[in-house]
Amino acid sequence: MSGISLLAGPDRNGPERFSDHMARLGPLPPDAPSLIDVLDRSGLRGCGGAAFPVAAKWRAVAAQHSGERVIVVNGAEGEPLSRKDRLLMQVRPHLVLDGAMLAAETLRAERVFLYLGAEHTGAVRAMTGALQERSETDRRRTRLVTAPVGYVSGEESAAVHFINDGVALPTTTPPRPYQRGVGGRPTLIQNVETLAHVAMIARFGADWFRQLGRSGSTGTALLTVSGAVAAQTVIEVPQGVTLAEVVDAVGGTSARASAVLLGGYFGGWIAAEQAWDLHVDAASLKTGGHTLGCGVLAVLAASRCGVIESSRILTYLGDQSARQCGPCVFGLRAIADAVHSVAARRADANDIARVRRWAGVLGGRGACHHPDGAFGLLHSALRVFAAEFSAHLERGRCTLDARAAAA
Repeated sequence: MSGISLLAGPDRNGPERFSDHMARLGPLPPDAPSLIDVLDRSGLRGCGGAAFPVAAKWRAVAAQHSGERVIVVNGAEGEPLSRKDRLLMQVRPHLVLDGAMLAAETLRAERVFLYLGAEHTGAVRAMTGALQERSETDRRRTRLVTAPVGYVSGEESAAVHFINDGVALPTTTPPRPYQRGVGGRPTLIQNVETLAHVAMIARFGADWFRQLGRSGSTGTALLTVSGAVAAQTVIEVPQGVTLAEVVDAVGGTSARASAVLLGGYFGGWIAAEQAWDLHVDAASLKTGGHTLGCGVLAVLAASRCGVIESSRILTYLGDQSARQCGPCVFGLRAIADAVHSVAARRADANDIARVRRWAGVLGGRGACHHPDGAFGLLHSALRVFAAEFSAHLERGRCTLDARAAAA
């Protein structure tokens, strides 16, 4: 999997300087107004979780007629299992800035906000240093904003809310940020990896990007691979490769796997035997009821309990809710507590019945998508770890107990 775009070049020991960046990749093309058409032909989708077509998002902002537009570079990366965005900012900050400036020129935006997670200190230093190497024009129109620590801080309306009012909480919609965002202006919010891809596509073209993919997919993706693997790392892969190929590329599994968490905490569990043949491709994964999300692939060892792991994630998501609506304040908290009782072997069948009923009723009713993401994770856990849930409920035992006794 060599010769791929974003992380190709110098090693990962520190940020690439602007002079080295320019010597390696050359200047950006001058024809920014046609870039949206190029992005459309490239098939680029957003890399922050939703996988929305980038050209469509840019066109939506361009179609607004309410004055100055704003660009927000989203590097909050609040997903606990993701490392790709901070690594990209630490080692290739100028690719991210290139993409941001191209967006500003294409959409005629005078202001660019770098919205970076405050806890990602290495990324903040690298982006700050890289901005100082840029032109006076780039520096003048760009402001760095550190997002507070929190899972919901990276949600796009939360980013707008924080830049406007200092509160990093999602807001009810409509209007969406592309209609009225920062300062009431039409605002493009784009993940840092997405903007880095934009910078490469602007230089080398739509056909070049499409040909990087395999099996009919287009481009590449940064993935954070963790869990029961030989090397826990960030890897760039062609879109279209299988999850088995990704794991092989990091040295294979380090223990027998029972499941894979794909897409992070807002993704879902997949049984290992069903996961390996899946392709890294947002469209094909969606068809199968899965999501690549923010590019997380976490392998669960068979020696770890899926009920306990799911309970831990749901408790975290309950603690990280915006606490702005009933589905989060009451529903998500109650569901997390009920699953925790199952994990601790203190629950009965009525608890699971209530969990299933609540998850079915509360979906789609939150002020933001936080409860929906948690409920998706829950549904996948109930499906993939059905035997483990039954063992905890019916026998007061974990399936790991039986394995340990037989060993």
